[in-house]
Amino acid sequence: MTTIVIQKTKSGSYQGFYCMGHAGYAKKHEKDILCASISTLTICTINALEQLGGEMLQYEANEDTGFLKCDFQSNLQEKSVFLMDAMVFSLESLAEEYGKKYLQIKFEEV
Repeated sequence: MTTIVIQKTKSGSYQGFYCMGHAGYAKKHEKDILCASISTLTICTINALEQLGGEMLQYEANEDTGFLKCDFQSNLQEKSVFLMDAMVFSLESLAEEYGKKYLQIKFEEV
């Protein structure tokens, strides 16, 4: 199962997110479409935050364990908040479609 934790302040500002684990949706010898979707959403969001939003980020990843962590170095601009909202919306939609057995989205106050 993949767990994604969205980190926000008490006032609701995004501070970062991290992902842990592989979804485990695919059967033996198949590609895991859910894991690929999660990876695409999170990595594309990081790239968009940097390249389109001009945000300063610090991130690390380990493909073998399914770990990805992204910390924001300052408060996000409005356009970047929209990118994060879109990522969260999409991930929550995937969790509803494929089931919480494979993907869980959590929020953490930091």
